[in-house]
Amino acid sequence: MSSLVPLVEIARAYAPRFAEFAFEPAFTAAVDQHVAELRDRLTASGPGLVPLPPDREILTDYALGFLDGLAETDWREPVGHDYAVCRLTAISWLVDLHGLIPPQRER
Repeated sequence: MSSLVPLVEIARAYAPRFAEFAFEPAFTAAVDQHVAELRDRLTASGPGLVPLPPDREILTDYALGFLDGLAETDWREPVGHDYAVCRLTAISWLVDLHGLIPPQRER
């Protein structure tokens, strides 16, 4: 489960931004483009029109590398939406859509 830490952290931080889709059409469109690019980059295409879910380990590795790159540039989340916010929200969307994080049990 510890290998999922990047996805868990991204989902926790950026899933709340899904609420912005209702009143930010430009943000919605940008995130949609990032989702499409991530699918093209990380998922082998399959038959049919429905895209395959991304492999959890591959998406985790990608997310970890992306977060490392942001740390190297000393990125700080802006008030609005920049490339990184859109990309992190897209990762969170894929995690949520495909249930890539197993539910946590209550203790």
